[in-house]
Amino acid sequence: MVNWKESEKLKTPSGVKAEMKEGVLEVTGKLGKVTRNFADNYVRVQVVDGSVSIEKSKENRYTRAISGTWNSEIKNMFKGVQEGFTYTMKVDYTHFPTRVSVRGNILLVENFLGERSPREAKILGSTKVSIKGDRITLTGIDKREIGETCSNIERATKIRGFDLRIFQDGIFPIDTEVEE
Repeated sequence: MVNWKESEKLKTPSGVKAEMKEGVLEVTGKLGKVTRNFADNYVRVQVVDGSVSIEKSKENRYTRAISGTWNSEIKNMFKGVQEGFTYTMKVDYTHFPTRVSVRGNILLVENFLGERSPREAKILGSTKVSIKGDRITLTGIDKREIGETCSNIERATKIRGFDLRIFQDGIFPIDTEVEE
């Protein structure tokens, strides 16, 4: 018999509904629904009396790390369904004008360093991408999906075989904030 000890208790904000189904936490708010799988042998998540509880079966470095990570992920889920997240990226080029466009769930970077074939970056989940001039704005309710999409775009324009101090072309994140 495992003796579970409660380590963290997060009160569900007003207007947000949290529900646990087979190890998957589902958080619903005014902007939409976010789900995350919280499965571990030594740490578990439960929804009790309008709050989310993180419980550990034993106290050690591993379980403290997992519960701390899950605590911040649940807080981000609450914030995402209430306010949303926004990341801003800047397109930098010196000589060859880089064109950026969205086709479905793929972001295309054309004429990067004068290359003939376009570079592609995958847009994950329900992340919305808008392009105005040299700014790319990523918005959505799942912070993990937006962050991975941002890194996919940055990785797509990585330059290999050139001196990075001279060739500073690429697409880089410049601002992350909560949507108002």
